[in-house]
Amino acid sequence: MRLLIRNIKELCQVEEQPRTMVCGKEMASLPCINDAYLLMEDERILSFGPMSSLPKTIEADVVIDATGKMVLPAFCDSHTHLVYAGSREQEFIDKINGLSYEEIARRGGGILNSARRLHDTTEDELYEEALARVNEIISMGTGAAEIKSGYGLTTEDELKMLRVIKRLRETTPLTIRATFLGAHAVPAEYKGRQSAYVDLIVNEMIPAVGKEGLANFVDSFCDKGFFTCEETERIIEAAAAYGMRPKIHANELALSGGIQVGVKHNALSVDHLEFTGDEEIEALAGSGTMPTLLPGAAFFLGMNYPPARKMIDSGLPVALASDYNPGSSPSGNMKFILSLATIKMKMTPEEAINAATINSAYAMGISDTHGSICVGKRANVLITKEIPSLYFLPYAYTSNLIDSVILGGRVVCRSK
Repeated sequence: MRLLIRNIKELCQVEEQPRTMVCGKEMASLPCINDAYLLMEDERILSFGPMSSLPKTIEADVVIDATGKMVLPAFCDSHTHLVYAGSREQEFIDKINGLSYEEIARRGGGILNSARRLHDTTEDELYEEALARVNEIISMGTGAAEIKSGYGLTTEDELKMLRVIKRLRETTPLTIRATFLGAHAVPAEYKGRQSAYVDLIVNEMIPAVGKEGLANFVDSFCDKGFFTCEETERIIEAAAAYGMRPKIHANELALSGGIQVGVKHNALSVDHLEFTGDEEIEALAGSGTMPTLLPGAAFFLGMNYPPARKMIDSGLPVALASDYNPGSSPSGNMKFILSLATIKMKMTPEEAINAATINSAYAMGISDTHGSICVGKRANVLITKEIPSLYFLPYAYTSNLIDSVILGGRVVCRSK
């Protein structure tokens, strides 16, 4: 099947030679072609260029006229928790009434609340809830997502979550990568015995996950009040035997050392990073570890935003992700993440788009196939509605500007 998009006002994030990531000053550059076409065949990008170079004899099964519209690679959301049961709006009210994230967690809320709900939810029910969220984020322009476990906190329930993630990967057009996050919180029955819970993760959970091949990555909430650097290293080292590369929750609540642990163990990404100083930036410089920023969580929790401007000005790459989850970022709208990045973290629109496409694809280990318009890459693109410029995307922060979403060379979502 061939799909042709004609008369594109601006075709953005084009590459002749694929890059793995964009760093520092290069993030301010977003290669685009005005008055362009894009041709896809089956699941791949076949060719693109200015309309003047489109052969007049070209044939396609589907032709879309994009006059006045922009075309970009679909967003890559490299950090989500979108498999969960129910919602936690009561904790939203608790936050309004002055309770902190840590206070809610200490009294059995937060992650432990989600774990109780998930335990009482069947695998089929969990799948149906998550499927609705997957369809929601696709409609908002996301073409790839990493999804974590971490609301199980028992071997059986962690496996249940990971099997749901596998089922989503097999039944939806979304490109999905799975992460095992048994070290998300310490269950209530292990209170005061945290090391015993880490033993359970290392000796039982990881081998079970590895045996079924359910996870691409391993994660640990390496932060104040959660898991220590030493515990995180134990978990990372155990998972390495099963081919799971680390992606670490780090420095959301304090200067935890999580960034340094991630770099030491060649983590694909370290995520959150609200607390990041000169030592952390120095550790990240020249590493293969992608700093991944989650401004939706900072927005929802009323926390300080990560120092994106300082990171980029220091030569680092950064990625953006939604952190879609029921407690601290109940939204998978990556367009809104672009707005938060520009408004709250002073990233330029070009930097934000690079961070939400090519760099976030790297943070999922898929930048060779996703994150840019490049011949041979997967045909995952979004078409905007008619907009005056690319800058209008983050500027119009609540407007639905997505006209169509194409995943694997097929139109999967189109606005009415």
